[in-house]
Amino acid sequence: MTDLSKIGRLAAMEPYSSRSAPDHVSGGPLLTGQLGETDLGFETIEALARSLGQEAVTENRSVVCVQGLGFVGSAMAVALADARDAQGNPYFNVVGVELPTPEGLEKVEAINAGQLPIANADVRLQAAIARASAVGNLFATTDSSVYAFASVTTVDIHLDVSRKDGRPSVDFSGFRAAIRTLGSSMRPGSLIVVETTTPPGTCEHVVVPEVEQALGERGLPIDSILVAHAYERVMPGTEYLDSIINFWRVYSGHTPEAADACDQFLSKVINVKDFPLTRLMSTTASETAKVLENSFRATTIAFMEEWGRFAEAVGIDIFEIVDAIRIRPTHKNIRQPGFGVGGYCLTKDPHLADVAAREIFGYPGLDFELSQRATEINQAMPIASLDQIEKLLGGSLENKSLLLLGVSYRQDVGDTRYGPSETFVREAERRNAKVECHDPLVTHWQELARDLPSTVPSPEGFDAVVFAVSHSEYQEMDLGKWLSGWKPLVFDANAVLSLAQRRQLRDIGCQVAAIGRGKNCE
Repeated sequence: MTDLSKIGRLAAMEPYSSRSAPDHVSGGPLLTGQLGETDLGFETIEALARSLGQEAVTENRSVVCVQGLGFVGSAMAVALADARDAQGNPYFNVVGVELPTPEGLEKVEAINAGQLPIANADVRLQAAIARASAVGNLFATTDSSVYAFASVTTVDIHLDVSRKDGRPSVDFSGFRAAIRTLGSSMRPGSLIVVETTTPPGTCEHVVVPEVEQALGERGLPIDSILVAHAYERVMPGTEYLDSIINFWRVYSGHTPEAADACDQFLSKVINVKDFPLTRLMSTTASETAKVLENSFRATTIAFMEEWGRFAEAVGIDIFEIVDAIRIRPTHKNIRQPGFGVGGYCLTKDPHLADVAAREIFGYPGLDFELSQRATEINQAMPIASLDQIEKLLGGSLENKSLLLLGVSYRQDVGDTRYGPSETFVREAERRNAKVECHDPLVTHWQELARDLPSTVPSPEGFDAVVFAVSHSEYQEMDLGKWLSGWKPLVFDANAVLSLAQRRQLRDIGCQVAAIGRGKNCE
């Protein structure tokens, strides 16, 4: 049996010479020694870099692959490439790996051009990728056989939730195939770190069996690749990079050796002096921690929705009240109502415990009624804004023109997945309103297949202007100058406008209304 206490440290943490290729399986028996052109298409990591038009990688560093270059994976790849030792030398050569789809190819092209494949407002993240591009230790490919060079691979791929027989469900087929690729390619002693948010039990009951089967087919000990879970807490926006390197992380390993290797790996990337790692007893515990913390956030947001309606009805300002409550240390994380909940986490993660109970552990009698109800309330939040706007415009949206400012799911990020603006626009147009949209970080709204203007449109001709996302550009607008005498209904759906902006609007004669604020709350 392989001594994992040794290979876990050797393979995962010691530099891997890019001049000699690891053992690899490519549709046949285990190969040893130097890899030929028929196996990978390149013999060294330098050859791969040159094939992509990059400068040759000459430093003897560990290779880390990032499986998936979405909003998490692309930022993680940059953080990894920017990780430095005490002398300022990069720890890793980093390879982002994507599927050979049109979208995947665009992301690969962007990374190889020294650009982030996602719109963002974090100047530190932009500076980090510029440094990586200058050093030449970050590039991307769609060739999955590059995993054979990896000492560590982080898994940052989507795992979507769908509905099956009226209940949330997860199709693991694509995820299994991705993990199987790693088990078939990575060398003994390497480390797989699952960052993807997964139903609790996925690592133990899906990831490890897939890796073990692939290793068995290679004639290797089934425990010769280490598996760990360390969920991401990435928060796109102005502190995108800090949410990776200057933030607390929770992790666990399938074995103690895997946990040790994961600790060593993360400690090279994260500022563990100020943000120490938290190690849990099992990967299922780590997976549960991620699902529970996001379910908590989603549920408390839903809880605040009814209090927003109360504040509007009785003429008080819920945001003023929330700020007062947050002074109490035990309540500083109280949420607030708004336009709605979007993005890839809070809209689906509350369903994952239900999926785990039924589909992984076989406990169909366990219900998560509060979590399920919270997601339903959050999905309906943008309709509350639309209903108020309809009422303020005389009770009908027929042929009314609305300008929606903000289509991403949160401020200072260009992510429109599952965003509340999509729900708002679809329902407004179903009620025969005409809707024009703008977002400073979105030029093409993929979900609605619409191109958006690069600048904020003129307000003239719109019956209502809806501020939906707290982008910096909107918070800094001189509204009087922009309106230039036009006086539409201005609806603040997400506490976007400052008190000064609201007062400015009232002074020039605009009707102003808001989510969570009663009439004339100033």
